[in-house]
Amino acid sequence: MRAPTAAEQQRAARPGWRRRIRELLLVQLSQGITAEKISLTVALGLILSTFPILGTTTALCLLVGVCLGLNQPVMQLVNWVAFPLQLPGIYLYVRVGERLTGSAPVAFSITGMLQLFRAAPLQFLRQFGMTGLRAVLAWLLIAPLIAAVVYLALLPPLRRLARARSASAADVR
Repeated sequence: MRAPTAAEQQRAARPGWRRRIRELLLVQLSQGITAEKISLTVALGLILSTFPILGTTTALCLLVGVCLGLNQPVMQLVNWVAFPLQLPGIYLYVRVGERLTGSAPVAFSITGMLQLFRAAPLQFLRQFGMTGLRAVLAWLLIAPLIAAVVYLALLPPLRRLARARSASAADVR
């Protein structure tokens, strides 16, 4: 039985989630998806997961992914993993939207809004419709900046990973 190589020991020592993410990315790269497409998929999946209207992010990810030819499983995975950011994001976007439009702050709670929506949808829309539009306005202004930062931050490590994968594939041949 041979001793494990240094690279194998290093891989075994990585936390499980990091190894799984790396393996997922390597699979994507081996299927011909570029580092740029993966970076764009993750960046858009992240910002779409914070869209300030509950219940819309999966459909938004599907629509944007199909229109741009992005990898749906990766985009939906990012959407799912980033879901905990949506609720605080709604609060942030509502408050920024109020500031942008000069509106008075609306008192609300997410749970109270959900209960009202279930009980009386039309009353909910009358009471919070403009609040939602202000939140969407804030999201439209902030989300592209976040997407650009995430895209640019992910691109160099993904390109390195793609080069390393190409080099190892060339060594095997």
